[in-house]
Amino acid sequence: MPESFTTYYQSPVGLLQIEGTGHFISKVHFIDEQDEVTAGTDTNSLPPMAIQAVEQLIEYFQGQRRFFELPISQEGTPFQQKVWAELMNIPFGKTISYLELSHRLGDPKVIRAAAAANGKNNVAIIVPCHRVIGANNQLVGYAGGLPRKKWLLQHENKIAHGVQTLF
Repeated sequence: MPESFTTYYQSPVGLLQIEGTGHFISKVHFIDEQDEVTAGTDTNSLPPMAIQAVEQLIEYFQGQRRFFELPISQEGTPFQQKVWAELMNIPFGKTISYLELSHRLGDPKVIRAAAAANGKNNVAIIVPCHRVIGANNQLVGYAGGLPRKKWLLQHENKIAHGVQTLF
């Protein structure tokens, strides 16, 4: 099994914990408590995949990157994998509703299951689960917290459309 890494990036929306191997990224997670970080990361020992992930996140937050070019691997059921793959098809600066997500998956009756799978995404920002919103453009359900979801959506909308406020 490839050696795994954990590193951190202080983003404009808080500290991100990034995990993976030399071959893929498996987790991008918001860290809310500073004491959750047990030790610093020696950047000299990080594999190129970790450095590439941090660099692409920096470019995203600086408005220079609209999509990520990183291999992703996260464990989940076949249905969760299908939902996460569909999230990758939501364009930068756009949002869809949970109902539209379920339609894209081929069955409007799976709306709750699709929402649950969206919430199980372990690769925040890169797999853009923040681009799924509730009915009537309501911000609902984001593991990183609704203020972060709002910030990410406004950031992308401003870059893509030159519009400051979306919500």
